[in-house]
Order: sequence, then structure tokens, then C-alpha cells
Amino acid sequence: MSRLETGKQTATETDLETWAGVTNPEQAADLESRRRGLLSQQRNWRRRLAGGHAPVQDRYVIEFQGTGTMRGYEATVIPGLFQAPDYARHLLVKNAELMKSPRDTEAAVTGRMKRQEVLYEVGKRFRVLIWEGALHALICPREATAGQPDRLVGLIGMSTVELGIVPMGVPLPITPKHAFWIYDEQRVVVETIGTELQYDTPDDVDLYGRVWDQLDSAAVYGPQAHRLIARARNGLFRP
Repeated sequence: MSRLETGKQTATETDLETWAGVTNPEQAADLESRRRGLLSQQRNWRRRLAGGHAPVQDRYVIEFQGTGTMRGYEATVIPGLFQAPDYARHLLVKNAELMKSPRDTEAAVTGRMKRQEVLYEVGKRFRVLIWEGALHALICPREATAGQPDRLVGLIGMSTVELGIVPMGVPLPITPKHAFWIYDEQRVVVETIGTELQYDTPDDVDLYGRVWDQLDSAAVYGPQAHRLIARARNGLFRP
């Protein structure tokens, strides 16, 4: 049981039955129910990417098509929903190397661009906050990043998009920690390095909603957001 006790291995249904048989057989069904609930909230990236990035992108297309309103916050990277092709391509290559997953880059880029078609669907609403630092982060070569600011500027003013930039030089009501996305005020998705976490309890959705509201109170929109994006673009090739 040492690997289970140290968290190096996830308990299986057989493990739980054995444990309950020794301690309390009546607990077996309840423990299995809890185990399945926890697994449904966690989606391991290495397992999900075993077939490559393209199938994951295809599933996101379906999820986004079925979502009417989304609130999101990104702290370190331009969100996939807003990425230009070259920017997306370099990120997908890096992630495939990190996760040691199949290299299906072009198919994955195509899937990510297809997901962006939801931005042009009347009636949908995407309210997205980006930490200003993500505009300056050179996580891709400069030439691949060059087209990304123009892509963001093109989103400002769209009827389906509210793009807010959280400036680096203003007081913040809360620490801008990790990225998260709220789907139709019913479900929250949080991406970590190794796992995608999902929360759907009212308390969790409310918590992330309040965090988003506080970050939104510090964000700028419209012409002010445009200026911050332009500043990042100008800094790309500054000596």
C-alpha cells in the first residue's frame, strides 16, 4: 500500500474493495463512488495526449460550440481561442516535446483555428482577461510572435468578444495566480502542467466567478487595451 499512501499511484476499484474488506466492507460502494467522482474532475494531460494534440483540439471545438457564455483569465500565454497560427504552432510543438506525445502539429493547429470559429457565432459571448505580462512573454520566437498583437487588436470591438488586459502597473485586488475558464456559469476548467481540473459545484463556480470579477475591476478595455497591446508589439523588436 506504500505507493497508494504516498500518492504515487491512484487506487483502483480492486484496491478499494480489498481495503474495505479489511476495514469496513460497507464502505466499498461509497469509496468507489468518491473515486470515480475525483477521476471525473481530473484529466491527465499525458493520457489525453497519447493520441496527439489534434483529437484534444477537436474535443474543444465541440465543447466551445456548446457553450454560450464563457469567462476566462490567462496569466502567462495568449489563450488558444485568440492565438494566431504561428504562435499556436510553436506552443503545440513545445508542449508535444514536454509531454512526449505524438507530433501532429499541423492537424492540431487546424483544430485550434477551427475552434476560433465560435467567435463569429451570433449570440455567443466570450469575456476574456489577459495579464499584461503574457503580451510580453517571448515563449515563441519573435517572428512567430509578431502577428499575435494584430490578432488581438482585431478582436477588440467584436460583438461576441470582451477583451480586457490586466495591467502590470496597477494595484490589484487579488493575486493573479493561474488561468481558468468558466463555462456558462456552470463549470470551471483549470489547466495545470500535468492535469486539467474541472469543478462544477455551485461554491466552486461562485469562487472563481468572484476572482474573475475582482481581476476584471483592474482590467482595461477598448482604446486602453489597444495601447497596451501596441506597447507590447513595439517592444518585440526593440534592441
